[in-house]
Amino acid sequence: MFRGSIAALVTPFRGGEVDFPKLEELVERLIDAGIHGLVPCGTTGESATLSFEEHEKVIETVIRRADGRVPVIAGTGSNSTREAIELTDYAAKAGADGALLITPYYNRPTQEGLFRHYARVAEAVDLPLILYNVPSRTGVNLDADTVARLAEFDSIVAVKEASGRLDLASEILQRADIEVLSGDDSLTLPLLALGASGVVSVAANAVPRAMADMVDLFREGDIEGARRIHFRLFPLFKALFIETNPVPIKEALAMTGFMDAEVRLPLCPMTDANRRKLEAVVQEVGLEIGAAQH
Repeated sequence: MFRGSIAALVTPFRGGEVDFPKLEELVERLIDAGIHGLVPCGTTGESATLSFEEHEKVIETVIRRADGRVPVIAGTGSNSTREAIELTDYAAKAGADGALLITPYYNRPTQEGLFRHYARVAEAVDLPLILYNVPSRTGVNLDADTVARLAEFDSIVAVKEASGRLDLASEILQRADIEVLSGDDSLTLPLLALGASGVVSVAANAVPRAMADMVDLFREGDIEGARRIHFRLFPLFKALFIETNPVPIKEALAMTGFMDAEVRLPLCPMTDANRRKLEAVVQEVGLEIGAAQH
């Protein structure tokens, strides 16, 4: 249902407030560059520091600007099941095409708790749902058996797999009737080879055309073409995580002159040493947001 290169949108800030005109500009540029979908208010969008009102307005803004040209999958996860239901219900009423729900963070629920959490959301809201497994952020892993159980719900259509474990992705693809989306740019091509449907991409904020092309070329059978893009962008994939996401991707976008690198505390600007490393990669890759990048 959700396939290709789906951008995990950054949330632009200016002077401590969400920069909505810049957010709209980003949406427009990514769509023009051929992106296959958009995720506002995910981890990359600093959802944990957005107020409830900001969260809703960001989702609403992206849906309105996308205007049906590409799917919009709203980030609506929370460590509170009740709040996740409220956010997901809002996204559905606002016209989102789906919702991405991170595993509850800090609570560290058991696998049964995870199952009940997602089941409750699926029962409460009529919207296609994507599970999001990122144990490095949340402190809990979504096991393949649990994903297989959740795949029995008609509305749970995919899982964003960001554990970094190809073995886990293989187990999910083997056991569960569910689409798998890579949650790590550097593992997109290997996961496509295993049968994944695409990627929810951080790098796509800066290289949207290249990420879309890599997935498209693979699906068209041009494996060598996809591999060339993967290896060209691989240094960028790694550099975008030399500090906590989304600090590096915002710095990279600032280096292109597109937007400010502002993040919200407790995130803070990159160290000078890491900024120099990132700048070298940005120059090497030749970022130019919104332009064709083959």
